[in-house]
Amino acid sequence: MGAWDIGHFDNDTAADFGGRVDDAEAAKKADVLRQVLTAVADTGPEHYVDEGEEAVAAAALVAAQCPGGEPVTTAYGPKDPLPPLPADLRPLAVRALDRLTAPNAEPLDLWEEAGEDQAWLAGIAELRAVLAGARGE
Repeated sequence: MGAWDIGHFDNDTAADFGGRVDDAEAAKKADVLRQVLTAVADTGPEHYVDEGEEAVAAAALVAAQCPGGEPVTTAYGPKDPLPPLPADLRPLAVRALDRLTAPNAEPLDLWEEAGEDQAWLAGIAELRAVLAGARGE
């Protein structure tokens, strides 16, 4: 993971994902997010989750549209505004974040090796709280 900071888009993979979201047609942007969230959320605990940075970035984009969510303002995120996202992405994003904070997940392992796992987990917990709080809407 080519990371330069702890933010949700502060790594090469997530920055590239922001460009992929921009490249998608407006009607397909939610599908791009759903695909990466599902890939992580559906990975069982017995399997190792490679990558995961795209799912964190996708969760940040979903959370940005929730009450209490922080807008994604980094230069490494999508440049174009996203259309309103379907509410069913919220619980999917929670599942993906839960999987990434469990054993057998590369992002957690890498942040742990760097000694920044607690800071990374705190950012994930903030995203998760916004998403979980908005699930019923």
